[in-house]
Amino acid sequence: MEKIALYIESWLDDYCRKSGLEGFVVGVSGGIDSAVTSTLCARTGRNVVAVTMPIHQAPNQLALSNAHLEWLLRRFANVRSESIDLTGVFEEMKSSLPREVQDGLSMANTRSRLRMTALYALASHNRMLVTGTGNKVEDFGVGFYTKYGDGGVDISPIADLMKSEVFALGRHLGIMEDILNAPPTDGLWDDERTDEDQIGATYPELEWAICFEEAPKDTSMLSIRQQKVLAIYRKFNSMNRHKMEPIPVCSIPPDLRAGSFEPAH
Repeated sequence: MEKIALYIESWLDDYCRKSGLEGFVVGVSGGIDSAVTSTLCARTGRNVVAVTMPIHQAPNQLALSNAHLEWLLRRFANVRSESIDLTGVFEEMKSSLPREVQDGLSMANTRSRLRMTALYALASHNRMLVTGTGNKVEDFGVGFYTKYGDGGVDISPIADLMKSEVFALGRHLGIMEDILNAPPTDGLWDDERTDEDQIGATYPELEWAICFEEAPKDTSMLSIRQQKVLAIYRKFNSMNRHKMEPIPVCSIPPDLRAGSFEPAH
């Protein structure tokens, strides 16, 4: 596991060096993904700004994120923390929108996009890279993230790791037990719903579905639960494909372009 940690750290350090920037900005949520990502960034020795951005945050989530920040600060002299309470900004934004737009999903995504804006403000000022915390299941399996929210990042150091691999790496890095044991949640809802509540399947089940799709077999041999999980995975993967692929560009055929525009001078 240490070899994987060192490989990711080397990748982070090399990318940062080539970019000519000073380090990494990481949003810390109190979950395992952001805890592992921020720790790997800190282990590079480069400057790291670890940020909490509460928006009506559940007390237990905020307590975990603050505890992880304290843990980082005790262990790494190159880390500093920021806490930016975006609750007032969110409420102002919400009240500015038409009433019918203020539905649960739209407002959950708005929370995530406000956080992205704050991270990029910090990154721009400090000449740093906004570092993504998404894992492979979320980023390339079910697309469980907000487009231009937590999906709006410069680099994604753990996006090739399954959720179970992130947990294993977290244990190796010494991440707090409370974070390792906390049910995964995106923290974007007032009712503290978990990722499993929203998706309808656990991360181990989704990992199974990813592996199944890489080498499809006869679905008639699957259990009822496996068939349901596969259907859930395929639905999210198809529905969120637009997040995982480049922005579609309308390419103008040469025969239409010819004679339609004056040549540039």
